[in-house]
Amino acid sequence: MNWDQIEGNWKQFTGQARVKWAKLTDDDLEMIAGRRDILSGQIQEKYGFAKYMAEKEIDHFAQCLAEIKAEVKESETKSVG
Repeated sequence: MNWDQIEGNWKQFTGQARVKWAKLTDDDLEMIAGRRDILSGQIQEKYGFAKYMAEKEIDHFAQCLAEIKAEVKESETKSVG
């Protein structure tokens, strides 16, 4: 899943972001509003990660969302057919 899709649907993904990065507050997630650069900065600040590590975390998050989306789509296809 590309980041534009995540940013455009950020409110749908805040629950998953909250699970992944429990140190981020609701205010943090609202301020981030799907902007990758701000998310990266918040992860660096809250977790003490270097920038490259925060970026790896975000890439992993995006990949997991893509896998979840694919599983849901597959499940919907099976239930229809």
